[in-house]
Amino acid sequence: MRQRLHLNILGTRGIPAAHGGFETFAERLALFLVSRGVSVTVYCQSDDPLDRDGREDDWHGVHRVHFCPSRGGVAGTMQFDLACARHVLGQPGHDLVLGYNTAVFNVLQRLAGRQVYMNMDGVEWKRKKWSAPAKLWLFLNEVIGSNISTAPIADHPEIARHVEKRCRHKAIMIPYGADIIGAASDAPVRELGLVPGRYFISIARVEPENSILEIVRAHRAAETDTDLAVLGRLDPDNAYHRAVRAAGGNRTLYPGAIYDGETVRSLRFHARGYMHGHQVGGTNPSLVEALGAGNAVIAHDNPFNRWTAGEDQRFFSDTDSCAEHIRAFAGNDLIHYTARMGARQRHARDFRWTNVLASYETLIFGSAAGAVQIAAE
Repeated sequence: MRQRLHLNILGTRGIPAAHGGFETFAERLALFLVSRGVSVTVYCQSDDPLDRDGREDDWHGVHRVHFCPSRGGVAGTMQFDLACARHVLGQPGHDLVLGYNTAVFNVLQRLAGRQVYMNMDGVEWKRKKWSAPAKLWLFLNEVIGSNISTAPIADHPEIARHVEKRCRHKAIMIPYGADIIGAASDAPVRELGLVPGRYFISIARVEPENSILEIVRAHRAAETDTDLAVLGRLDPDNAYHRAVRAAGGNRTLYPGAIYDGETVRSLRFHARGYMHGHQVGGTNPSLVEALGAGNAVIAHDNPFNRWTAGEDQRFFSDTDSCAEHIRAFAGNDLIHYTARMGARQRHARDFRWTNVLASYETLIFGSAAGAVQIAAE
């Protein structure tokens, strides 16, 4: 009998997705491969002390291994990643690691002769929030990860070029994916006191490199008849967060971090425009999701955002240019409509989940997974 194909997914907090883009991707890829006849194991970080030694279960046909680290924070994440790297040595199949932050642990898998595919994420060590020692750790792991991988995977052409400067491999470019949002209830929008089609939205961690302060100031300076909803946690003890809140006018809302999927879908779909201030990274999941919702986009002007959003969107370099674009989208229906249609077309061209997931299947298993599916049928 043909040995069943198997994939182990490491590097996320686990599934079902409840945290971020990598978790959403891990869930989508795992379920897709299971439907194709491939067996999948996903490693999950647990908060239950009973999972210290690795509890195993199954979720919608996906095998899960849960590890609970004895520490919190970054140290706990590193402990979790090491436990996963050790455990997977005894498992069949190939390994997909999402992120390179602890790539030094994945050397164990390569020494054991395993096939290790690694998504290289963004240029994490360049983020301003990290201390010098943290930046050095991330830089070294980026170099290690890109060189030990069977194939380093980049989600953006700029990331692919960046990776290829420091490794012996050619990076494989596969972008992130997002669902099409063609309709959504406007009830969550109205519950927040917003009017469908008459507000802009920002969905991001509230930190300087995401340009949240510039966005808030720009919206206030634009003086349009639109609101701005800033989704993200605000800590009163954080000086930057206090500045963001103080900069808003009477048409700026701070509903906090919202994780309910249907509410976020509604807020995206009914927005006049999506504000994306990310200055560092590859194909940002939130921006791709905005394209899937048909949002007109105003994004920070950098190569990452320009390639992802496409030529029909608007890009800002400072508060004044951001305010100018807000006025254009708020006051000119033709400009707004052109951007929305451009977002739909850009999403259809490169960011459909079916294409993204099939690309991973082909990279890791070639045509073998299709053969397994045919045999299963």
